[in-house]
Amino acid sequence: MNKSVLIISQVADDMRRLIKAISQSQSDQFTIKTAIRLSEALSTIKAHHIDIILLDLTLPDSHGGDSFDRLIKVAPHIPILILIDDPLCYPSQHHQATLVTGVAGYLARATFSSLLVIQTIRNVILLQSQRNNQLIEKARAEIILDSIGDAVIGTDLAGNVDYLNLAAEQLTQWTRTHACGRAIADVMPIVNGLTRKSARNPVMLVLESDRPGALPSGSLLIRPDGSELNIEDSTAPVHDGSGCIVGAVMVFHDITATQAMSAKMAYFAKHDFLTNLPNRILLNDRISQAINYANRRHNQLAILFLDLDNFKHINDSLGHPIGDLLLQSVTELLCSCVRNSDTVSRQGGDEFIILINEDSSGENASLTASKILRVLSNAQHVGEHVLHVTASIGISIYPNDGENAETLIKNADTAMYQAKEKGKNNYQFFKKEMNERAVERQLIESQLRLAIRNQEFALYYQPKISLHTGKITGVEALLRWNHPLWGNITPSRFIGIAEDSGLIIEIGRWVLNEACRQMKIWRDAGANLNNIAVNISALEFRRLDFANTVAKILAACGLDGKYLQLEITESVLMRDVDLSTDILRELKKMGIQIAVDDFGTGYSSLSYLKKFPIDVLKIDQSFVRDIGTVDENGAIVSAIIAMGNSLNYLVVAEGVEQQNQVNFLKKLYCKEAQGYLFGSPMNARNFIDMLAEK
Repeated sequence: MNKSVLIISQVADDMRRLIKAISQSQSDQFTIKTAIRLSEALSTIKAHHIDIILLDLTLPDSHGGDSFDRLIKVAPHIPILILIDDPLCYPSQHHQATLVTGVAGYLARATFSSLLVIQTIRNVILLQSQRNNQLIEKARAEIILDSIGDAVIGTDLAGNVDYLNLAAEQLTQWTRTHACGRAIADVMPIVNGLTRKSARNPVMLVLESDRPGALPSGSLLIRPDGSELNIEDSTAPVHDGSGCIVGAVMVFHDITATQAMSAKMAYFAKHDFLTNLPNRILLNDRISQAINYANRRHNQLAILFLDLDNFKHINDSLGHPIGDLLLQSVTELLCSCVRNSDTVSRQGGDEFIILINEDSSGENASLTASKILRVLSNAQHVGEHVLHVTASIGISIYPNDGENAETLIKNADTAMYQAKEKGKNNYQFFKKEMNERAVERQLIESQLRLAIRNQEFALYYQPKISLHTGKITGVEALLRWNHPLWGNITPSRFIGIAEDSGLIIEIGRWVLNEACRQMKIWRDAGANLNNIAVNISALEFRRLDFANTVAKILAACGLDGKYLQLEITESVLMRDVDLSTDILRELKKMGIQIAVDDFGTGYSSLSYLKKFPIDVLKIDQSFVRDIGTVDENGAIVSAIIAMGNSLNYLVVAEGVEQQNQVNFLKKLYCKEAQGYLFGSPMNARNFIDMLAEK
């Protein structure tokens, strides 16, 4: 091996003899450097690689242990051999102050001429190399242990801490300096998470049994600041080369967040994320328990299936964030309407199911449903919006309407649809004949999807007449469904189902496109029609892209917006006055006329009417039909016409079927009318023929 030796001595004879002895080596090559003063030696060490130092403690600029201390400070990993006169007399030949520790060994001057010098130098260098390798391995191990996420604590055979990695310091809040030498029970006090009683540290159990071990599940580490960590560990014994146990090592990590997440996941596996209400899984379990309890007590229970009316319109128009806030608001109201023993559950979307326990006659269910309808009738303040929402509720009773959760829920759902068909905002108890309607409803919905695909829809057209001239001024487009097996199906039978299923969006776009296309054909052919009117559903109107969709259809058909009239019911407009106003203004920018359909059946408030940029009021046919038979209805028609004329609106009477109705309307200066007296809905060819005759 080629090693570098530094000889530090002011004795020339030491230099000569050592250099000669080292140079005699046949197997090793040494580079020899010398220094008389300590200052020279320090400079040499800084400038060159040195493997071993031979040091005389008596130097011109340094003496005794001070020389060694200064060298070891600069070169802590270089072994130092002290040059002495006689090993038998050392250290008595020096003052006590010259005693040094940490030296690699001593060389007696009597041996300078022998081969012992080479052998000693070789052995010391080899030992130092091994020691350096061990230090490197130890440093590498500490770096690795400090870089892992798990905490590591080592102890001796007595259970006293002798090592902590960085993660262990952070989790235990003990530094390595303060923890080493302390009992593991002091550094890591453990308690049972359930009983709160102290538990033995697994290190002590492992030291006693000489077998790996671990903490029981739910164990908590109590830290110096009083905080607690839920930890998980593995502890194993440490053995020496002969197999004897010399200590233990524990590897552990904090599972507090993991446990919290697991608990949260377990919670939301049975609860709705948005409202924190029980979901279908937990509800079914509670219904099963309630059924068992009812059987033991010979009692009954009730299931309320609740669906919010028109929620989809709010969600589509205002966006899901507002819809979510509304659902949370409704949740609070529903919970306020039931007893602690009852269960309110959200099934998804705007559907809720309520379990009413111990309902012997359905009376509690009826009272709860009435209370819910009453509470929901109040306006709800959601964000910056004032929203109105009602509910349709279906009720089933155990055991009459089902003997398990699935059947009870299905039948309550069926009764809920019956409540919707009866005008919404009411509740209905399940009746067996409702199942037939439910089956029919499902069949109609599936056939509607086929009708869209197979183009089974058609538009019929009913004229609007000027009561002053008798001429046709415009036309209303009316949807018809010609089923290949069932024949013509009236809108009253399928429009509600189309709205509930969302199919009305696609159907409505087809109607609007077909009406605009037909109006363009008539205008190009010279037909003198002011406009074509199209009914717009609430679901369509509330969509954020509604105005943009209308613009695209007009552009695709090449029709000027002034020839299109959109009919919207006042109840739809009133759901959100500000939003409705914004949408109407976008439509008015295109020149489109706005008509309030079925006027008189909703709010009919002059104060809100002025806020909307509308052009036409259409008097609902229920008022027109009874003209001449009920004084009050005649008064209502008179008031609507007077109000419309005062605001410079065009007033149109719907459902005119008798001449006496026409005479009454003319006297009040109603501008236009439509109804079977002037013409029933007809196809495009028959309508153009009628227009030519007029």
